[in-house]
Amino acid sequence: MKTIVTMGRGGTGKTSFVALMAKYLIEKQAVPILLVDADPDQNLAEMVGVDLETAGKKTIAELLSETFIERGGTMAGVAPSKRIESRLWEEGLYEGGNFDLLAVGTKWVEGCYCLPDAALKNALVTITRQYRFILIDSPGGLEHLNRKIANDVDVVLDVMGPSSKSFAHVRRAYRVIQETGIRFGRFIVLGGYAFTPGLDNRVAAETGLPYGGKIAEDPYIAEHVLAGRSLLDTPKDSPAFKSVSKILESVLADM
Repeated sequence: MKTIVTMGRGGTGKTSFVALMAKYLIEKQAVPILLVDADPDQNLAEMVGVDLETAGKKTIAELLSETFIERGGTMAGVAPSKRIESRLWEEGLYEGGNFDLLAVGTKWVEGCYCLPDAALKNALVTITRQYRFILIDSPGGLEHLNRKIANDVDVVLDVMGPSSKSFAHVRRAYRVIQETGIRFGRFIVLGGYAFTPGLDNRVAAETGLPYGGKIAEDPYIAEHVLAGRSLLDTPKDSPAFKSVSKILESVLADM
């Protein structure tokens, strides 16, 4: 079982990259896969053709809210994140043919993700052994890393945009991972679809981290994301998919 965490500031193409990464692994028959949407924007499910509401599935935050607010459940004794575990498997885990999906959801109470993150962490410890790959779509903010939703990560991919803030985000994310004690194999920087020529040469110099390549800009992907269509149907000759495939061939060769 291999765990890959993808992060990056909003607008870099991070979530579409995760969806195309899932497509690549499915075509290589490297399944089953667990997709984890830890981004509060909750775009990953849509990008892989899943409607959680239609499927009768709920986010971790929704399950916590129902259990401890709407139903008035006590939070004393057993940790809340442990107490919703059975509901998470029955009502939160979307199960598909080649992949399953879990979503953290939007903020729970008072703007805090602490309990949803704790529930996700417990869930990953319990079920990860049955998957070949776990792909985690992590938000631009680093609060989820601080709470160590995954303790052991094989590869961290940080998708950058063409801005000084993206460079700062990479340096900060790398520092947070080290400070929190998350065990990881490699940290690789990727250029998002808007990454301009020449910036790749600055990555190693300004971050001290390896550069894994650029996600190609692709009108097909932009159109499908805007329309809310699944990226798993992306044609193999798509520039974006070809660029993602090239990146993953290199990344997975060392795993």
